[in-house]
Amino acid sequence: MNQRDNLKNCYMTMSILIVLLIVFIVEIALGGSQNTAVLIKMGAMNNLAVVVGHQWWRLFTAQFLHMGILHLVSNAVIIYYLGIYMEEILGHWRFLLLYLLSGVGGNLLSLAWGSDQAISAGASTALFGLFGAMTAIALNNRSNQLITYLGRQSFWLALINIGFDLFDPNIDIQGHLGGFIAGFLLAIVMGNLAMGRYRNKTRFVAACLLVVYSVFTVRLGMIIDLS
Repeated sequence: MNQRDNLKNCYMTMSILIVLLIVFIVEIALGGSQNTAVLIKMGAMNNLAVVVGHQWWRLFTAQFLHMGILHLVSNAVIIYYLGIYMEEILGHWRFLLLYLLSGVGGNLLSLAWGSDQAISAGASTALFGLFGAMTAIALNNRSNQLITYLGRQSFWLALINIGFDLFDPNIDIQGHLGGFIAGFLLAIVMGNLAMGRYRNKTRFVAACLLVVYSVFTVRLGMIIDLS
């Protein structure tokens, strides 16, 4: 896979980055990307708002918001780097679906184990989904040097970032872990275009685990928030 060729075919990746930039500009226009009222208004994650206010759409919208330019840039750079390869491996629409569902999956774990009052936002839930997906793809394509390299990088980047998360109470570590788990399982279930796929039995087990994960996090989130 040639990086120059990939750039011509990663329009979903570029579309995601454009949307993130547009949303960030809107945040600034409405009063600032670190303004709590703006973040809540635009759909940031807040457990009480999700469960008590029945605003479940926040599980989806939070992944498009960012708190500050550095937050946006750090996520965008890695999304771009992984996206130009993963979009070709997965296919355009499969890549987009995995990205978006991983973002929701990360926010589900934040709902289950996060602080009731905290406000969280960012594409890092989806980004960690890409880390998890690339790890899963690499495990089933060990004969491909590039895939193995990307998978190893993705795994260690995820692990290092989660390690740093432990020392920063303002980071949504649950969202990162949840995104990785969701992306890993989704990659097994969804398969890819050209590389080796997991066996149907493995894909079925991964699909069952996704269902269990979703039900468990929603149920636990509702118990925590309403007790």
